[in-house]
Amino acid sequence: MVWRRVRMLSAAAAAVAVMAACAGEGAPRGQAAQRPLKVVGQFELHSLDPSTSGGFFTRLQVAETLVDADLRGALQPGLATGWEASPDGLSWRFSLRPEAKFHDGTPVTAGSVAAALETARTKAGTPLATVPVAAITADGGEVRVTLSQPFAPLAAVLAHTSTQILAPSSYGRDRAVTKIVGSGPYRVERLEQPATIELTAFEQWQGKKPAITQVDYQAAGRSESRALMAESGQADVTFGMDPTSLQRLKQAGKLTIADVTLPRTILLKVNAGHTILGDVRVRRALSMALDRESMATALLRDPEMAATQLFPPSLPEWHRDSITPLAHDPSGARELLAEAGWRPGGDGILERNGDKFAVTLRTFPDRPELPVIATAIQAKLKNLGIALDVKVGNSSEIPAGHQDGSLELGLYARNYALVPDALVTLADDFGPTGAEYGAMGWNNATLTSTLNAMARGTDPEGLEDGRRQATDILQSELPVIPVAWYRQSAVVSHRVEGLSLDPFERSWRLTELTWAK
Repeated sequence: MVWRRVRMLSAAAAAVAVMAACAGEGAPRGQAAQRPLKVVGQFELHSLDPSTSGGFFTRLQVAETLVDADLRGALQPGLATGWEASPDGLSWRFSLRPEAKFHDGTPVTAGSVAAALETARTKAGTPLATVPVAAITADGGEVRVTLSQPFAPLAAVLAHTSTQILAPSSYGRDRAVTKIVGSGPYRVERLEQPATIELTAFEQWQGKKPAITQVDYQAAGRSESRALMAESGQADVTFGMDPTSLQRLKQAGKLTIADVTLPRTILLKVNAGHTILGDVRVRRALSMALDRESMATALLRDPEMAATQLFPPSLPEWHRDSITPLAHDPSGARELLAEAGWRPGGDGILERNGDKFAVTLRTFPDRPELPVIATAIQAKLKNLGIALDVKVGNSSEIPAGHQDGSLELGLYARNYALVPDALVTLADDFGPTGAEYGAMGWNNATLTSTLNAMARGTDPEGLEDGRRQATDILQSELPVIPVAWYRQSAVVSHRVEGLSLDPFERSWRLTELTWAK
């Protein structure tokens, strides 16, 4: 059989072998050996399962995926040193890194990788569950993935954090994950859910040895608490700072601020099956009501983050400078609402056929900017005569509301490149049945057909036309309403050097850090 090959690692494989030979070298001395790196973030760990753990263990570099991605989203070797697809696109083979070991000392085998991936693809809502996989098997020292139909972005899916490879000893009865035994440069020393994870460097790691050999992660739910921990020196690296605290810390000048623009958008999820929100004129009016520039300036302290379309400039293949931007237009919004039959009632709230325009928006505080943005949206809609009730609760309430049909509006941040190829996320979010963090009660047959054709790879020359058609439909129909783009920041103490943020949020790149001299 003739194969179309994607070679990734000829020189790098040799480097790994050399590094493996150096595995017995001593641990770094000095400060790195004396104290752990203190990392503080806003997210708690409520599940060990890779499908629901939010990428904790790839960010902490405990677990690996078969495929990795660099800071520009280009696919790179992970546990797989290379991969190849058959000419018909139905069979893929992944070569594994020689001599790779799990943290329990057992070898990483094709069989253990295939078993982990088979478990991953049974998890509803994950990217791998949407791929037309017929079988995942071990074939000698390689992993073979057989598809029932071509799926061009398969390798990108295998870079998603839900496909992280865990050792057989990680699983209990019914393949439930009971502990995290990965193959990355750090291993779990102690884990106390939901807030504490302690790591130590894995002595048999084949790559570059971490300069900092111990890491402690601590979840802190309140943004004010995280800011105080950063200021007082209780944290070396702090994520999830609210814009006000971040600006104050910048002005103080005592800490380093690292930031990167993400392919992530803060958006309003709209139940298009709702009796009020199903009217596209109403969705467009909601969009026109939003003063995005003012919100980005006043609340995010970053006017460049006002979202004039769904995809930020950090997704250059999907962002379009030529598209008609979403704009603040209260007069136009009132005209659309009147056209849809809504008139002001005696109390100023819009009414139609005796029903008031009253809806509920759900959001959550894990990302501290969301509740304040929700309050600003509430004020803007009130000016139009729309009664918006804001409920700040648990992040799980949005997917739960999608599933039971009770959600009306949801405010959250969506990263369109957690799979390095955004097409995978879009095909799921805007597929025929929608998705928990995508469309609800809405489908466009043309968009579905376009995205499916792109995923099959049947017309590589038509990818640009497909992206243009998709963005036009989403900008016009607004099944989700863009509010702001997203810049991630981290506060870094002067004790630490070398932090660079991953725009794809796959890794916190802790192995790149060193103690300041």
